[in-house]
Amino acid sequence: MHIHTTATEIDRKKKVVHAVDSRTGEKKEYEYTKLILAQGGRPIAPPIPGAGHDHVFQLWTLEDMDRITSHIENRKPKTAVVVGGGFIGLEMAEALVKRGMKVTVVEMMPHVMAIMEAEIAGFIQQEMRAYGVDVLTGKAVSEIARNTVTLNDGARIDADMVLLSIGVRPTLKLAQEAGLAIGEAGGLLVDPTLKTSDDSIYAAGDMIELEHRVHGRKVRIPLAGPANRQGRIAAENALGGNHPYKGSTGTSIVRVFEAVAGITGLSLKGARAAGLDADAVVIHKEHHVSYYPGAEQVTVLVVYDRETGVVLGGQTAGYAGADRRLDVLATAAAAKLTVSDLADMDFAYSPPLGNANDAINMAAYAAENRMSGYSPTLTVSELDAWLEGKSALWIDVRDVFPYEKSHVDGAVHIPLEDLPEVISDLPANKQILVYDSTGKKGHQALRMLLGAGRTNVLNVSGGFASLSGYVNALTPVNFRLVLPAPEPKRIGDISHADKQSASSAAPEEKKKETNETLVVDVRTTEEFSYGAYPGAVNIPLDELEMRMGELGGTDRKIILYCASGSRSSYALKILKAFGFVNLENGGGLNRMMSRAKGTI
Repeated sequence: MHIHTTATEIDRKKKVVHAVDSRTGEKKEYEYTKLILAQGGRPIAPPIPGAGHDHVFQLWTLEDMDRITSHIENRKPKTAVVVGGGFIGLEMAEALVKRGMKVTVVEMMPHVMAIMEAEIAGFIQQEMRAYGVDVLTGKAVSEIARNTVTLNDGARIDADMVLLSIGVRPTLKLAQEAGLAIGEAGGLLVDPTLKTSDDSIYAAGDMIELEHRVHGRKVRIPLAGPANRQGRIAAENALGGNHPYKGSTGTSIVRVFEAVAGITGLSLKGARAAGLDADAVVIHKEHHVSYYPGAEQVTVLVVYDRETGVVLGGQTAGYAGADRRLDVLATAAAAKLTVSDLADMDFAYSPPLGNANDAINMAAYAAENRMSGYSPTLTVSELDAWLEGKSALWIDVRDVFPYEKSHVDGAVHIPLEDLPEVISDLPANKQILVYDSTGKKGHQALRMLLGAGRTNVLNVSGGFASLSGYVNALTPVNFRLVLPAPEPKRIGDISHADKQSASSAAPEEKKKETNETLVVDVRTTEEFSYGAYPGAVNIPLDELEMRMGELGGTDRKIILYCASGSRSSYALKILKAFGFVNLENGGGLNRMMSRAKGTI
């Protein structure tokens, strides 16, 4: 191991590496039989006027980190601008917020994490804005001054420090000067054994280009995981082995504050750009059973070949469980499994840890339904372009409170339970787009409409959760959705998971002494939090038997309701079995709200 030593030349004929001691200037030579190059990459240094100021940084080495830390401790900056919305840029934005700064992220692409679908990136952008980070997309920095940066639209932003995180280029000077071949993707060319164009020289890491395991094309994937595995294989083969490197799917994941998002394989746009006949579906489902405290919604997006169902890639997002599902999708893409393989796969299930039908299973079912035509679907990334030049009737089948909070402009509100009664009143030849909260009830609504003979019907994959994620990242052209500002968050607040767990915990039992009519909402705590019948008590169906002490006497008048009337019907049977006699199934929330308004 020779530290403070810089390799300056490779003499391939003599098999010698020339080097210099950076402390003394002493020249050195090292003979080799086999040579491995692992010089990695370097951050791209954009030619921005003012980029050389002492308050402008890049983060790549420990020395870079030390300089940033010293600047923060000595100068005590109040404002920071992060240029670039990739992995390092977003992680640094969080770190600077935690150091007490007002942070602005400037990203030239339409949204942060440009490799991900807009709805996934939108989940991350919403989290950043909740913590007070300004996210400016579709913009570039044109000049850096001492305390400000100027954008290409002329706007100025306060910046006591600036971090440049534009991207990474491979370090190729030594290899190029030695005459080693550079590949079509701009990295050092290697064969499957990681051998370069010289039989005695191997290479690994961010400086090489490699084969993408999904479409087989040459790409550069500067990630730590592939680089480490390449290093092991290059060493094995340099020592006489014959271990082929199979390429990479580019699996990567980021956590920003509490939000997590990841990608593997190809995005839908990337798959279609590669000439593949691809489709995608999105589902949102609790990462473990909803009745166990702390359940969080996890998003799973699967990209697959339209004809064969082979998994081409996928993306996940959420506050819990996103990493586990991403690893499954990465395995599926690398092994060329189909969505039907995923649909039939067994995953670890226990109420605190998962669901009997995991989010992966559900995404696979949704993909099978789209492939077979049983559930005609569009993802939100396809929706805006699909709407170009078309007129569609939007039907929102959610409950009244989520609809009143926010909905697509012009959408007609028809709760799912009311849809059968009004199908005949809908325009006969109009294209219909249905959506709910997460896509599940939207699928049910679509099946109702198709069963009634309507043919021009599509379900928005992922429902309102996907629509809101998309709109958090991009401004659609062909539909309009105005979202409320995200609930503000502060560093040091109770975590999202802990809030969910606390809100799901059953309160201390209190016997009701009064005999007045009691309205009980048996939906989940999360559903109840969106809005409920005035004066209703929330006792989720799965907690009903444990909390009967809160209901009062068995002769008390109790009205039960849920989202559609099905769970409340089951709750009524439970209470009857325990001797309650004065019960009424109020049906769904929409019916109860009509009752409150005196319309029924």
